[in-house]
Amino acid sequence: MSKNTTQSIKVWDLLIRIFHWSLVVLFFIAYLTEDDWMLIHSYAGYTIALLVLFRLVWGAIGTYHARFTNFVVGPAKVKIYLKQLLAGKPTHYLGHNPAGAVMIVILLLSVFLATVTGMSLYATEGQGPLVGTFLSSWSEELLEEIHEFFANLTLFMVFVHVAGAIVSSFLHNENLVKAMITGEKTSERVNCTGFKEDNCLSEKL
Repeated sequence: MSKNTTQSIKVWDLLIRIFHWSLVVLFFIAYLTEDDWMLIHSYAGYTIALLVLFRLVWGAIGTYHARFTNFVVGPAKVKIYLKQLLAGKPTHYLGHNPAGAVMIVILLLSVFLATVTGMSLYATEGQGPLVGTFLSSWSEELLEEIHEFFANLTLFMVFVHVAGAIVSSFLHNENLVKAMITGEKTSERVNCTGFKEDNCLSEKL
């Protein structure tokens, strides 16, 4: 026999939440200060690069739901999830869903390339940590175009991410913004005999 009870479960650890909101704030600071406040823009970019490096490390050694191995899946599972989403009946994941995982990977890659190309631009002027590297010999015009491309791509993906969070919150009757603030999600836990507790989480949460 089993009994379903609703309770709050800690999903996002404090470091993940600090990373998430810091990245949000710093990205918009960097994006909005690109032309007129270059000192602020550059320091925001440096900090973003450090945040991304931290996320890569934490994605390898961090808490369960923070580790990439526990939410990044193959194309087949992403395709299945997207079909479920279009049908309005997607499987509910306690952590990141497959589509959300793809979004995170693209966002991290895009924002990291934006910061690297930004630092490379500084290097062409004899400034920053990449001075003397092969990147400092690249065309300044080319680097600027690449930098702007990835900055705009990141902005676009942020809007897609927000839209996805709204849709997921609606379909699963949950508040994902609140969850990323408190670190907790409300879920339906199945208390069953003879199974490990982690295996008793209802897929429907």
